[in-house]
Amino acid sequence: MRSGEQAAIGQDLLELLDALQLKQAVLAGYDWGARAACIVAALAPERVRGLVSCCGYQIQDIARSVKPADPRQEHRFWYQYYFHTGRGRAGLTAKRNELCRLLWELWSPTWKFDDATYARTATSFDNADFVDVVIHSYRHRFGYAAGDPRYAAVEAKLAAQPKIAVPSIVLHGAADGVNPLQGSAGHSKYFSGRYERRVLDNVGHNPPQESPEAFAGAILCLLET
Repeated sequence: MRSGEQAAIGQDLLELLDALQLKQAVLAGYDWGARAACIVAALAPERVRGLVSCCGYQIQDIARSVKPADPRQEHRFWYQYYFHTGRGRAGLTAKRNELCRLLWELWSPTWKFDDATYARTATSFDNADFVDVVIHSYRHRFGYAAGDPRYAAVEAKLAAQPKIAVPSIVLHGAADGVNPLQGSAGHSKYFSGRYERRVLDNVGHNPPQESPEAFAGAILCLLET
């Protein structure tokens, strides 16, 4: 099974730390990377010196995923619902390059990236597992696809929405086109350790590329403490 569920990507990150023989590290990421980092920080805090998470607490609350959101937010999630259908799977398979570029543009409306910048990432979309993993991820998070039994115990822990105790810095781009700024405004309740939220002006969904100085600065801040 090619699983894109949150427990799978969290476990992947933990196993990467093991493979690199890193006993402890500062974890930093956005979108799926932030989710993986949040999961490891919550479930294996002894491995995490600090956390930089874009858009706040990124562990999915699957049990409440069927609860309707504000209609404007539902509109921003159109691509997730598209992937719930056979047409969406076919679209991602046949037009992955065009579709993913459109999402970049919608999510980061103030970022004027060039073709070469996009192409460096787009090569990864040709991975043979790309479509299976992406489709499973967006279906599983809404309860429309079963998870891999190998990760059932981890998913059970995540269902409790565990708090993150490690020192954490949340970065949120003020121009984020998929997760608006107000989305992380109340996320301090998910963090029991030292916590700071930094708003990045004129930055969208991808702070590591749109504002690398701010992203690296948050990492260095955690390394220095």
